[in-house]
Amino acid sequence: MQYRRFGRTQLQMPIFSCGGMRYQYSWKDRPLWRVRRRSQQNLAAIVHRSLEVGINHIETARAYGTSDLQLGPILKRLPREQMIIQTKVMLECSPKEFRRKFDQSLANLKLDYVDLLGLHGINTHGLLHDTIRPGGFLDVVRQLQEQGKVRFVGFSTHGPTDVIVKAIETNQFDYVNLHWYYINQSNWPAIEAASRHDMGVFIISPSDKGGMLQKPSQKLVNLCVPLSPMVFNDLFCLSHPQVHTLSIGAFKPTDFDEHLKAVELLDQADELLSPILVRLEQEAIAILGEKWVKTWQIGLPTSEETPGLVNIPVILWLRNLALAYDMVEYAKGRYNLLDGASHWFPGSRADRIRELDLRYCLRHSPHADKIPALLEDAHRLLGGEQVKRLSQQ
Repeated sequence: MQYRRFGRTQLQMPIFSCGGMRYQYSWKDRPLWRVRRRSQQNLAAIVHRSLEVGINHIETARAYGTSDLQLGPILKRLPREQMIIQTKVMLECSPKEFRRKFDQSLANLKLDYVDLLGLHGINTHGLLHDTIRPGGFLDVVRQLQEQGKVRFVGFSTHGPTDVIVKAIETNQFDYVNLHWYYINQSNWPAIEAASRHDMGVFIISPSDKGGMLQKPSQKLVNLCVPLSPMVFNDLFCLSHPQVHTLSIGAFKPTDFDEHLKAVELLDQADELLSPILVRLEQEAIAILGEKWVKTWQIGLPTSEETPGLVNIPVILWLRNLALAYDMVEYAKGRYNLLDGASHWFPGSRADRIRELDLRYCLRHSPHADKIPALLEDAHRLLGGEQVKRLSQQ
């Protein structure tokens, strides 16, 4: 395993982290006696495999159902000083309730302190305000730090780049959990801002949200030869020194194996990535046209600026992926989250696009004349039954 300095925390962070979103028994709280033995044995095997390969950062959240509760009996048998433990607490509550939820997570984990506490879901300007205002969530965290229950504070986000950058520029956080990978590089300005502030950078779900790379399209497999799409994406992210760790949301102990191939190849990353990057861009241009590939994002409105709250940038992005790389299953899953995931994945689908006048909101786009038809085409290609976030299922 390789390690990187996690910003001003000075922690030596493994380049892969053991994420706790997928190995729990239930998304709802259950007493430990109701957790099936097989589930608990599987989680123990995941944690032991993680430590065996040098991944000593274990990440969970109070919102992950039984995840922290199941971790507790396992962690108490392991050498605490050799592990980096992170939990997260959501912000859609009062500061008093935030404190109660943190205390519950710490008790579930059977720990005296956590190394990293993430404010879970600074996705909007309003939630950022509620965090940093006097008497807000950050004041609670400072009290926890004074009491020795939290070492470092960060935040996780699924929000737009401008919200992330604004949060970073408060200079109140030691690290950030965010989305950034080959198919979605829009948060790079936030990573640059985090680097300027010497913050740790943790990439959320680079394989699943980064393209469902555990079951990639055959076309993507062919374009990434000699690497698997998963290893390609790992190397792409880790070839940037501003990125410190990638989350592996393990469901079983063997889920680490493909990622571990990237560790041995990291010194050759530039040489291996270069031809693949060229092929990927050339294929996108061949399918979508060079002008579109290089300018489609210019002047697009946010969903809040669009009639019907249609999330034009996300819909066009997903259509691009479906057409250029045959990533239809991934694009369908993400597209049908729209309308139902609140600020975690905001905006609406394009099912009523003919009823809306988009001329004003598209006035800055060089493709304003054709975007309504492309949105309609995207809905025909990707529309289906609405999908819920994992935590809602």
